[in-house]
Amino acid sequence: MTAAFRCSLASAERLEPIEGTASTVRSFLLVEAPGPWGVEAVRDARMDDEVRQRLLGLERRHQVRPLLVRRHGRAGDGGGTRVFAAHVDRDRPWVETARLDDVRELLDVDLAGIAKGSSPGLTPHEDPVFCVCTHGRHDACCAEQGRPVAAAMHAVAPGHTWEVSHIGGDRFAANVLVLPHGLYYGRLVPDDVPGFLESHLAGRLDLGHLRGRSSYPFSVQAAEVFLRRHLGADDLVPPRLEAHTRDGELTRVVLEMAGSSWEVRVRTRPADRSRLTCRATTESAPPRHELVAITPADPALVQTRSR
Repeated sequence: MTAAFRCSLASAERLEPIEGTASTVRSFLLVEAPGPWGVEAVRDARMDDEVRQRLLGLERRHQVRPLLVRRHGRAGDGGGTRVFAAHVDRDRPWVETARLDDVRELLDVDLAGIAKGSSPGLTPHEDPVFCVCTHGRHDACCAEQGRPVAAAMHAVAPGHTWEVSHIGGDRFAANVLVLPHGLYYGRLVPDDVPGFLESHLAGRLDLGHLRGRSSYPFSVQAAEVFLRRHLGADDLVPPRLEAHTRDGELTRVVLEMAGSSWEVRVRTRPADRSRLTCRATTESAPPRHELVAITPADPALVQTRSR
């Protein structure tokens, strides 16, 4: 009997790089829904229809990504509905939260302004939020790889950990989104969890599993990861994007990190065609980012306007 296709195993076997693969999102709204979740989590959610329609319109109209979250084991979070709003910003990323007695209270919250960095008036949340994708109805790998990681993370840091619906990149499961910085990690396994959490809670990144920062374009995400590995820079402080220009396959990115400016040249071209999800019926050729060179930045290039 032929084993079922698993996109994460196939991706690992073909040594597919993970750099520059984070979903490009700057604003998030997380709504607690203990589950189960359908194939399309928000569309299929068991919630008030008016609230559902508002959530579905957030991304379409306002570029705010709605996601469902739940505690590991689908337990509630102590009554009511927990919500988080987050905005990924280099200088002032933030998360706010509230516990709603009735989910319809979301209809009275200014959610559209989150995309511009405006507070919706919830309570500031100072701790990081770790979101592990366990959305098995969307992709089998998210359940098979994500749930053990969610269990391990919940055992170590239950107050910080949430299971989350589809965040992108099923083939890199187990995937973790860390807010408020919009950091996407992939291919985590349970044994990675203690060190991963210890590092992050101490303000350090896990460069071996970092897919990218969601507020940057794909090639810039890859450039940051390449530069951090080159410098051994794992601090949580985001680099400053000073310029990026693209000419065909080649992107030149200038990042300021630790007081110095660096030019990172990245070549982006299609990878070999493959099935990118467990449910895919056709093959696709995702972009693949390769490091060309890292050099101190030319001051003239720093003045180039990003485009």
